[in-house]
Amino acid sequence: MSDLRSATQAPIATTFALATVGVVAVSLSGPLMAAATAVPALAMAFWRSGLGAAALIGPAIARKDELQRLGRHQVKQSCSAGVMLAAHFATWVSSLTYTSVASATALVCLQVAWVVLFARLGGKRSSAQVWAGLAVALAGVLVVSGVDFAISNRALVGDGLALLGGIFAAVYTIAGGKARQDMSTTAYTSICYSTCALVLLGGAVIGGVQLWGYDAESWLLIIAVTVVAQLLGHSVFNHLLATVSPTVVSLTLLLEVPGAALLAGVLLDQAPPLAAYVGLTLICTGLALVVRARSRDADDSREAPFD
Repeated sequence: MSDLRSATQAPIATTFALATVGVVAVSLSGPLMAAATAVPALAMAFWRSGLGAAALIGPAIARKDELQRLGRHQVKQSCSAGVMLAAHFATWVSSLTYTSVASATALVCLQVAWVVLFARLGGKRSSAQVWAGLAVALAGVLVVSGVDFAISNRALVGDGLALLGGIFAAVYTIAGGKARQDMSTTAYTSICYSTCALVLLGGAVIGGVQLWGYDAESWLLIIAVTVVAQLLGHSVFNHLLATVSPTVVSLTLLLEVPGAALLAGVLLDQAPPLAAYVGLTLICTGLALVVRARSRDADDSREAPFD
């Protein structure tokens, strides 16, 4: 596998095993949240980010010297990323109550495309293959949206929320990339996740959203989402970035789209129409072209999009 950083850094079998665990973890994110029907979307987003932030308290304390040395600009960038992450969670988790897990996951994964478009607005040029990939992905969006429009206006609203979730995720990724230039992952994520949780808590309080009083099954689903998606999925792919190129990690993450669709079909009996799978395939193909082209257009970065 030519994209491995070093064949001696990690056995290929171990790398594939970890990648499989990571893909399954992020693919379970949508189905698990969609299954928690008794938990309002904003509450699920709050608990996911809040419990994730709480899990980082220990590692953050171990790096308290670094946290004390952080400048105002670093803290500002990390907090800005946290606000965008809160907006991402609020919109994407809400989309799962309106449209299928398959459609919501595919549309939110367009964050890669939004990052490219924002970079172009900032003056960064992209190759013809990048624009071709974006065109293919956009065609996939039109197919999925057309299918959902035929199903119901409610599903189309969910598609819109998922698209917004992808845009917010792109801005979160860009802000996080700037913050992490001179910050450790632990320092950055502890500030970012804490800010995200506080913003979502404020939104839940203002909106009168119920944050507790759920049954045991709902709490188990909340914990499962936190452990599987927020901690395990993120941690595995962050670990893989030490030995595998960001290009391969990004391409591997695209497997979340068919993975989430398959798991939603098995666990939630959500089987999208056949035409929707055509759209999902186009989105994955287009984004794969974008990721591959970007790896040739610019130096590899340490960032990878996560759900």
